[in-house]
Amino acid sequence: MWAAGVAAVLIFGFGPARTAYHAPGLTSGFGFIGDVLVAPAARWDAAWYLTIAHQGYMPQLGPFTEARAAFFPLYPLLISLGLDIGLPGAVAGIAISVLALLGALYGLHRLTALELHAPGSRLWRDPQRTGSLEQVPRLALLLAALGPMAFFLSADYSESLFLALSIGAFLQARRGAFVSAGALGGLAAATRSTGVLLLVPVAIIYLYGPREGSVEDPRAEGGAEARATGLPGEGRAASRIPGPRVGVRATIARLVRLLRPRFEIDASAASLLLIPAGLGAYLAWYWLAGGEVLAPFHAQALWGRHFAGPFVAVFDGLKAAFEGARQLISGQSRHLYYPLSGKSAFIEAEHNLMLLVFLLLALPALVGVFRRLPLAYGAYLLVALALPLSYPVVTQPLMSLPRFLLVMFPIFMWLAAYLAPRPRARSAVLVLCVLSLVFFTGEFSTWHWVA
Repeated sequence: MWAAGVAAVLIFGFGPARTAYHAPGLTSGFGFIGDVLVAPAARWDAAWYLTIAHQGYMPQLGPFTEARAAFFPLYPLLISLGLDIGLPGAVAGIAISVLALLGALYGLHRLTALELHAPGSRLWRDPQRTGSLEQVPRLALLLAALGPMAFFLSADYSESLFLALSIGAFLQARRGAFVSAGALGGLAAATRSTGVLLLVPVAIIYLYGPREGSVEDPRAEGGAEARATGLPGEGRAASRIPGPRVGVRATIARLVRLLRPRFEIDASAASLLLIPAGLGAYLAWYWLAGGEVLAPFHAQALWGRHFAGPFVAVFDGLKAAFEGARQLISGQSRHLYYPLSGKSAFIEAEHNLMLLVFLLLALPALVGVFRRLPLAYGAYLLVALALPLSYPVVTQPLMSLPRFLLVMFPIFMWLAAYLAPRPRARSAVLVLCVLSLVFFTGEFSTWHWVA
């Protein structure tokens, strides 16, 4: 990947946007060789993280620095520690991202293996091909590391740090270690706004499992099979769901019993509050430093993001892609079929079509995760998708969706289990991933917007 980015810069130059973002000491100023070597890492939003690491948020300056609030503090804080020991910011960011990536891939391998061999696991459904079973964790790792947008995982972005922390929170919750799960979730919430959504799956695991190290509430129905799947009402309770002739009152009573927690609730439940505490700590600090308490969320409006309703971006993205196809077929740019944010109607149309492709790939993955993995994984994927799909950008409703999907690791777990017993499809997907990664890395390194 790094070779692809360096080669792209040497062949095509630094690209069209270098004068706007190539700030000395941030994304440039390292000498010709140094500038080429950091090209696959220090682009676009990387400049924001590096600026914060060097200068801080400075909320007291109001609108002049408000945009910085959208970038959560843990990653730039770690970069600033690298600055303290004499590393250039871009190099420190790369080191942090690569180390976090190693931790994320290790955790993903362990988590996939844990779910694969769990009692009652639905992740593997082909017992006749046991030879492929052990390939699943490794394949999940490869899919995460070689995905089309995987270059973000070693760039000066917070993706790999967030991925490592969110996988760690899942892994610890799955083991019943909820204090460490909450702490990792809190750190994830201080890394990206979506980190607070980890409260949903961790709470589901706490209440319904599957997890180890806690005593199941004897009043709960479902038994060991429900504990293995993490689904309320699975097993014996599911077989006793009332039929259509049962009265409304009895139906409600049965649903209440089905939703009753399967594990005893004790003082460890308080550890779940550590997850929103990570977000709360950032908001409180920003307010005490002189800024508006909700500035980290309001700053998204500077990029045209707005709340349009739950999952409205799905419809808007379909419309934008359709109009983009019309723009390309027309062969002209005088008449615009869709609002334009950049300089080229054709580039805008291509982006909207590409973003729709990633959305269409994500939808079957969402269904597959709900079917093959415990409920907590599907719930996390659903709420994580709900955020970008409810806050579209006018000109590109699905903007940055490929990058958001990069850290939704349940997709890799499901896809690995699906591809493991299908060698031809597996090879085709991996080859396509690598080719796409090379292409998008070259685009990113030469200052072309790709996500």
